[in-house]
Amino acid sequence: MTDLHQELLRVYAGRATRRYGLSAVSQLQHALQAAALAEAAGEPPALILAALLHDVGHMIHEFGEDPAARGIDDRHEEIGADWLARHFGPAVAEPVRLHVPAKRYLCAAESDYFAKLSPDSVRSLALQGGPMSAEEVATFDRDPYAEAAKRLRRYDEGAKDPTATTPDFEHFLSYADACVRT
Repeated sequence: MTDLHQELLRVYAGRATRRYGLSAVSQLQHALQAAALAEAAGEPPALILAALLHDVGHMIHEFGEDPAARGIDDRHEEIGADWLARHFGPAVAEPVRLHVPAKRYLCAAESDYFAKLSPDSVRSLALQGGPMSAEEVATFDRDPYAEAAKRLRRYDEGAKDPTATTPDFEHFLSYADACVRT
């Protein structure tokens, strides 16, 4: 096992066992479900890995548990993407960086998307700037990773089922080797 695999296991074993916001799943279950949804959709290794690790910023920031409940936007997407960029290329890091803007985008661009958000996503959306303006939507659409980020966002929202079964964390780590920055 590589040092990077061990580091990821350490981060997720140490911090991902607590509850994911207001949902009935742990952060680890949420990560595994997002990755399983991406894998089932036939996504490339980088997006499957991004789905697995999209919330790593929650595990490595210093804001404590559930900062959104205290009115703090922890900017976990930026923290996580910056951390991931040290290890992986932009095909992993950029969809992670953009998964929060993708939520804002989808709330602005699709009339029914807001209704699909979980209560914790609604709460954090307000801290993250709310739905995008028309100008922000146009800018987001020009980003080369916008489509991947929108797909990641949908996996994120679908990954909150307390009864879902998934492969384990190490199964999804197999995708890391194909994505490591050289």
